[in-house]
Amino acid sequence: MSSRTRTNTTNRMNMSTNTESKNECQLGAASRISRALQFGDSLLPVGSFSFSNGLESAIQLGVVHDLLSLGDFVRVVVEQAATSDGVAVLAAFRAARTGNDTQIDQVDQAVFNRKLNEEMRTMTVRMGRKLGEMADRVLGPSAASSWLERVKANRTPGCYPVGQALVFESLQLSEQDAFAVHQYGLASMLTNASLRLMKIHYLDAQSVLFDVNAHAEADYLRIASRSLESMSSFAPMIDICAAAHVQARVRMFMN
Repeated sequence: MSSRTRTNTTNRMNMSTNTESKNECQLGAASRISRALQFGDSLLPVGSFSFSNGLESAIQLGVVHDLLSLGDFVRVVVEQAATSDGVAVLAAFRAARTGNDTQIDQVDQAVFNRKLNEEMRTMTVRMGRKLGEMADRVLGPSAASSWLERVKANRTPGCYPVGQALVFESLQLSEQDAFAVHQYGLASMLTNASLRLMKIHYLDAQSVLFDVNAHAEADYLRIASRSLESMSSFAPMIDICAAAHVQARVRMFMN
């Protein structure tokens, strides 16, 4: 084989190797996106269909009465979630990355302590446990499965944002992915509930969801450096709506 022939053969082999490496990277990215979509799906079997996050009472009290007020309500709920449960998602994700179960449980308790009414507490622990059970079955041994064991032993509450963080860390996704899915899931829960509570076109509900999702990056940057101690929210009307729902005689949702 001539020197020129050997050179051409080597070049073709290098091109083939580069193409295979590029395809592997693309497949890796595709897999990450697919996993994020699966665990961010509004139909994920964790029970979110049963909860409205205060929207039912907001409509009954006239706080939400049309498309504009619905958009405002969803945006406020998601914005407040960023500074409370969203901070917890990042804190739990970072603790899981270092294998710090004690810190994970501290985050879990902090989330539970900040739920002011019984229905909100019920929602977060019920969905958290369901997510932990799903992760245990689908992912196998992971930070999420060991957390589930502690939840079952009543050593930690089992709040949903913590479960999300542990699942995403176990899937080797980013904390930004975990935060975005948490925010999207809440907004999606509200817009899906609105279709059962209001006379609203389903495409208008999607417009509300689309507009709210546009703030995800800014919300992440706003809270990325916050400590667990600074986790808080301030939305009195939402708390009033949630409290009113506890005493409601007729209701479609569990909160």
